[in-house]
Amino acid sequence: MRDLSWLLEPEAIRERCEVIYRAAESDALEHFALKANRLDDVADFVIATTRTNYPDLKIPYHSRWRHFSSGGIDRWRKFLQAHKELSPEETARISIDLAVTSVLLDAGAGDTWRYAEPESGNVYQRSEGLAIASFHAFVSGAFSSDLNAPCRADALALRRLTQQDLAQAFQVTQDNELIGLAGRVSLLNRLAEALQSQPQRFGNNAPRIGNLFDVLAKRAMNGQLPAAAILHELLHAFSTIWPVGTVIKGKPLGDVWHHPVIVTEDPTSGLVPFHKLSQWLTYSLVEPLQQTGLVITELEALTGLPEYRNGGLFIDMDVLQPRYEQIVREPQRVESEAVVEWRALTVALLDRVAQRVRTSLKLDQEQLPLVKVLEGGTWSAGRRIALERRADGGPPIRLQSDGTVF
Repeated sequence: MRDLSWLLEPEAIRERCEVIYRAAESDALEHFALKANRLDDVADFVIATTRTNYPDLKIPYHSRWRHFSSGGIDRWRKFLQAHKELSPEETARISIDLAVTSVLLDAGAGDTWRYAEPESGNVYQRSEGLAIASFHAFVSGAFSSDLNAPCRADALALRRLTQQDLAQAFQVTQDNELIGLAGRVSLLNRLAEALQSQPQRFGNNAPRIGNLFDVLAKRAMNGQLPAAAILHELLHAFSTIWPVGTVIKGKPLGDVWHHPVIVTEDPTSGLVPFHKLSQWLTYSLVEPLQQTGLVITELEALTGLPEYRNGGLFIDMDVLQPRYEQIVREPQRVESEAVVEWRALTVALLDRVAQRVRTSLKLDQEQLPLVKVLEGGTWSAGRRIALERRADGGPPIRLQSDGTVF
């Protein structure tokens, strides 16, 4: 008998997505038909994209840190060179402050928003633009209440952050709209409340996100920390911040949704967890933790990220075929059965593509974990084919987003 807490474990994500995939194999889903014979073509496309991005196959992790180097400018390295006095532990705390705020601001930006970086003169959009805008907001002290320590994110500053503050930092105007702006601000305001309500994790005086480093370091055994332990900590620490998602008996479950294929005899019946932003954040904390000497183990326990680039890849390459025109013609709500189906199939398909990519490249799971297949990889391939199929490079399914799920 499983209880609701099981839905916060990474194995729950993979298991529930596999149930929906098996239904697709039986042609029993209402919204999508599965054409699994197209998976080899997807794998070939992903491999070609990976070789273009990383010709030597030295692929880094799929994480927020890649976006901070957009345009060939390693902004984080420049920051570290200017702050050589920092200890490894404090560097990790700052890294976590930055990663969490940036990832939580990373949900889809829409097709029209742009960020013009003052220092370089470059113009960025989508995830790269959000990353660079949040990076500059962070280093300028937008998320710190301490004038003497601007590069941190604490409860006091996040609680008083306004829509106008974020609009200014992200260059939002009537002609440069960022979808879900109010939702993003509200998310950071609720994050402040979460920090203040958990002094055991974030500290009593000026509770700070970066104090998660000390919590995670204590969870390590002999210098080793499983990736699932990071995700577990994040899901429990931030469970109250999500404005949407399933709530049962007053317990917020976050990025967990309903699908009728899931039928069990326990309270988890009908529920499919994804925890997309939390997994993306987990992947983004691996490198800061490793740089303190911790060894992060069992990365394969986490899943692929069910978002519109990875998911769009499978629709654009005809692995997933919508059964009716409205799915691609009309914007879909994130809680809709069609979107839940699409995301679950994406998770299951990413595992299958990863195995095909490894086999073709003659690499094993340790040499090419899923997090590197994503980076190499499926995310870039999804963007590439979207640009080939649509002038604006948008996803094949448009989503009604409040800026807190995708």
